[in-house]
Amino acid sequence: MDFAVDETHESIREAVRAMCARFGDDYWMDKDDKHQFPWEFYQAVADAGWLGLTIPEEYGGGALGVTEAAIVEREISASGAGMSGCSAVHIGIFGFDPLIRHGSEELKKRFLPRAAAGDLHVSFAVTEPDAGTDTLNLTTRARKVDGGWLVSGKKVWITKAQESERMFLLVRTSPREGKAHRGLTLMFARLDPDRVTIREIPKLGRHAVDTNELFIDELFVADEDVIGEVGEGFRVILSGLNAERVISANAALGLGEAALRKAVAYANERVVFGRPIGKNQLISGQLAEARIRLDAATAICDKAAWMIDNDIPCGREANEAKFLAGEAGFHAADVAINVHGGYGYAREYHVERYFREARLNRIAPISQEMVLNYVAEHVLGLPRSY
Repeated sequence: MDFAVDETHESIREAVRAMCARFGDDYWMDKDDKHQFPWEFYQAVADAGWLGLTIPEEYGGGALGVTEAAIVEREISASGAGMSGCSAVHIGIFGFDPLIRHGSEELKKRFLPRAAAGDLHVSFAVTEPDAGTDTLNLTTRARKVDGGWLVSGKKVWITKAQESERMFLLVRTSPREGKAHRGLTLMFARLDPDRVTIREIPKLGRHAVDTNELFIDELFVADEDVIGEVGEGFRVILSGLNAERVISANAALGLGEAALRKAVAYANERVVFGRPIGKNQLISGQLAEARIRLDAATAICDKAAWMIDNDIPCGREANEAKFLAGEAGFHAADVAINVHGGYGYAREYHVERYFREARLNRIAPISQEMVLNYVAEHVLGLPRSY
């Protein structure tokens, strides 16, 4: 791994920063207040060509890697857009990985050019109310009919379902028996409003992007919309999990950077007892620790992204990146509240929004506890605890 400055990566950072500068904190506060999807921002990302970043060139994409996708999401988040900005465009930047890796050529030709152009909105529908992280225990079922499948069941925590035309839908196509991972199938299903009821979930933060429950009743999915082999859907989604964690970790880092930037500026400007509060060690020490934590998390995030792009197994590094970045980003947001004092609790200073959104990164896309379980079992060799 080369730590020298990469001119291509620097160009990406500069371009994303310039684009995001058009959408300041007030824009995101307004979208958060009104619970409105940031369409103007989404279109700017599409126009700049960042959607489809990891899609192969033959389908209109940029053919770049996880490292570049991580840089884009980190810079979006660091601009103050936070998780609202990243969640609005995340699937377009990276989320088509299952289709790229496992989809038929016909599926790729139908949908990847549209994804790269930004006119195809998609959700991931995996999690269920009674399964959660226990994906193998999901109960949404598909029964075979002529030409396809009829799907019924429930999904929860589905981001951007209200804007989406399609969803990556993981269902059970055969009973759970024998090998636990068999019997699940991934489908690229249409979000048919006559067959799918969408109910928004009120939540703590990231109000600009909706999160939903889905109630699916006899939704038809054609055979040609199945991704990969029937019964092997769990393997299909596993192939992109490490990259998902690394890119999400970078979004967490970006939010920490935004919070720290605000806090440092305030510490230099705010005068109490005749001196800037940043001169006080109990303030400056908090800011310095936040910087150290973000730098440490950045190192493992960059390493994990490099390993993925070089086809080096990195379950350990990807999970550690997610854990450390989630903690570092949230810590920086908490410090920003502390440094601002009472004003940190006021909405006009924006750090309360950063704080609410940073909390998400400690539970998604996987909880910190499940990361610890992974490391305990797969790195330390301890007995499985669940």
